Amino acid sequence: MTDASLLVGDIGGTSARFALVDPNGSAYSNEMTLRCAEYETAAEAINDYLRHTNTPNPAVVCLAVAGPIVDQSVRFTNNHWSIDTQELQHHFTSSRVQLLNDFEAIASSIPLLGDGDLATVGLGLSNIKDKKEFTVGVLGPGTGLGVAGLSGREGSLHTIVGEGSHVGFAPETHIQFEVLKQLRKRFERVSDERLLSGPGLENIYWALQKIHGDPTTQITAAQVFERALANQDVYAAEALQLFYEALGQVAGNLALTLGAYDGIYLAGGILKRYPDQLKTSSFRSGFENKGRHRSLMERTPTLLILHPQPGLLGASYCARQLYQPASV
Repeated sequence: MTDASLLVGDIGGTSARFALVDPNGSAYSNEMTLRCAEYETAAEAINDYLRHTNTPNPAVVCLAVAGPIVDQSVRFTNNHWSIDTQELQHHFTSSRVQLLNDFEAIASSIPLLGDGDLATVGLGLSNIKDKKEFTVGVLGPGTGLGVAGLSGREGSLHTIVGEGSHVGFAPETHIQFEVLKQLRKRFERVSDERLLSGPGLENIYWALQKIHGDPTTQITAAQVFERALANQDVYAAEALQLFYEALGQVAGNLALTLGAYDGIYLAGGILKRYPDQLKTSSFRSGFENKGRHRSLMERTPTLLILHPQPGLLGASYCARQLYQPASV
């Protein structure tokens, strides 16, 4: 590292990925993945990472976290960690400590992505690098559903973060209405995330069995994909198509809500693992089916992020913005 070490992380329910950032560089290095269950606290995991990489206390710690951030602290739903920026700053005597929503970090990575980091789904590549002003959206199903936006104005980037995954699901076809009716028997409220996530795909599969009056069996999202791709299960195939179609509808809603006509970027391991299925699915038809605004949606690009760690890449950008070198 040239002047100082900047530490970035991307922390989920199971794993924490860390890396180091050169303030004068354009990427990250020394990436390492640690299992959250093996450490009592995030600070212990960071200490272990710094020890393995022979790195002194970093000047900046910037962590992307999969959870709601309140007063720069987060309590994870799927692991026992909680993180408070003031406690971390005291522990590492770092000049700056910052928490980012994980999709805020992914949104921040978009201007740093190269053409090889993206695959088109429908229309061609977005050309935001050539624009002084732009607005894009980011959407990603995983353990949950991540939603964010990014706008560029006068050379500055501004992320747009909320809880868009918890908007109520709005069905647009007869079978979607029937799925919603079944899921309302199971959940107090049916949000987009109840369908558009790993557990959401499992919910769709369960609901389709109920609709057709067959005995219900609970299988994993991975099994739904396996059975559908092997043509072994008609409900798996139907669930997968409904999943992609509904994802397109929600992605289109996001574009209309944010005015993100410069592109909607799709993230997450589920989509990245099966890019061909996404491209040949009904995703794009669901995206474009916006009535009087169809022509607008037809011109809006949709792109799949292929970069292995966009969260770390975005956190790297944010860490550099936070870094303030000591005056000589």
